Amino acid sequence: MIILDTMEGVGALEEEALKRKERLKNLKRKHTNDETGDTSKNEPVVLPKPKFRSYKPQDENLQKEKLQDAQPAQVEEEVKDLVEAGKEKVVLQDLDISSLAPRKPDWDLKRDVAKKLEKLERRTQKAIAELIWERLKEGNEENLSALVSLNANKSTEDD
Repeated sequence: MIILDTMEGVGALEEEALKRKERLKNLKRKHTNDETGDTSKNEPVVLPKPKFRSYKPQDENLQKEKLQDAQPAQVEEEVKDLVEAGKEKVVLQDLDISSLAPRKPDWDLKRDVAKKLEKLERRTQKAIAELIWERLKEGNEENLSALVSLNANKSTEDD
């Protein structure tokens, strides 16, 4: 059974390979026909024109294609604004000194854990309150049992 299944699989793979080969042959034929069709039309091939930015061509025909030298932009106004902005005095009173001080290496860890610590703190306070209530209840029962035993002893002594 296993041998037959693999043989059928091999047959299917061979068929797929033959189909693929046929498709490739058709594509090659189509490609060669397209190439031969272009040359039979005898249309002139248009090549891109060169653009000379930093090269001065020697040929007069090519000098027409040379681009004009770039003119520098006017930046005087921008520089004046920057110089005026630099002349303004910085008020030191507005600066926060704590932002200038270096931070401890673990500041980011503390920041990320702060929310979790708040939840844990609330849970801890709740657990402590429950323990106190339990002890008070146990203490009251012990006190009650102690009072009952004292009262029982007093009553037996009175009799």
